[in-house]
Amino acid sequence: MLQRLYDLLYIFKDYVVLVICVVLSLIFLALNDNAQVKRIRTIATVVFGSVQNSLRFATSYVGLREENALLRRVNVELADEATQLREARLENYRLRSLLGLKQRSSYRLIAAEVVGKSLTLQRNTLTLNVGRTDGVDALMPVVSDAGLVGVVTAVADRYATVNIVLNTEFRASARIQRSRVDGILGWNGTTLQLRNIAKTMDVMAGDVVQTSAFSNTFPEDIRIGIVSSVEGYPGALFKDVTVTPGVDFVRLEEVFVLVYKADSTRTELENRSLR
Repeated sequence: MLQRLYDLLYIFKDYVVLVICVVLSLIFLALNDNAQVKRIRTIATVVFGSVQNSLRFATSYVGLREENALLRRVNVELADEATQLREARLENYRLRSLLGLKQRSSYRLIAAEVVGKSLTLQRNTLTLNVGRTDGVDALMPVVSDAGLVGVVTAVADRYATVNIVLNTEFRASARIQRSRVDGILGWNGTTLQLRNIAKTMDVMAGDVVQTSAFSNTFPEDIRIGIVSSVEGYPGALFKDVTVTPGVDFVRLEEVFVLVYKADSTRTELENRSLR
C-alpha cells in the first residue's frame, strides 16, 4: 500500500511540488504584514468577490428563468380554470332561465341543444339533438326563455331541423300586446315585419309582439319581439312595422320544443272554407 502511494507521488511529483509551493505561498501571504502583500491580498479579495458575485448572478438568472416559466404555466392554468368557471356560470344562468320557462308553460316541453345553425341565408334553420324517439314531431313550436324561436319542419330519429323566425318561409299570426292589433309576421330576407297593419291601427315603437289566437301552429301569447320602427307612406293603406326578435340566434344554445299539435279538425274546416 505504501509502495503504491510512493509510486503515485513519484509519478506526479511535479504537481505535488507545485501544490505544496502554492499552499506555502498562500500561508506566507496570509501571515505577512508587508504593505505590498496587503495590497495583493486586497486585490485578490476584490477579484474573488467579483467572480463570486458574477457566478451568483448567473445562478439567480437561471433560477428566475425557471420561476418565470413556472409562473407562466400557472397563469395559463388559472386562465383556463377561469374560462371554465365563467362558462359554467353562463350555462347555469341559461338553464335557470329555461327552467323558469318550463315552470311557466302549460305544455310539455322537450329540452334540446342546438347542434347546428345557418344564419346567413334566406332560409335560416337550426338543427336540434332531439328527434322522433324523444317525442318531437313536425310543426311543433320551438321556444327559448327569450321567446319564439321557430317551428320544427323535419324530424329524424335523433335530430330535428327548425325553420327559425328569420326564414322567408316562416309565417305566424301575431298580435301587438298593448293594443291587440293583429297581423302576419314574416321575414323578407332583411327585416322581420308585421304585415297587414292598416295605417289607422294603433302600433308604436317599443310595443311587444306576441303570437295570437288566430294561429293554429303556435299557442297564443308567446313573446316574439319588440316593434323597432313604424313607417307610414302617403297613399299607402298599410304601415311598415319592423320587429326586432327577442331571441339572439347567434348565441342561442338551448331551446325547448313545445309538445303542441295543430287541431286537425280546425285545420280541415279552415281548408274546406277556402276551397
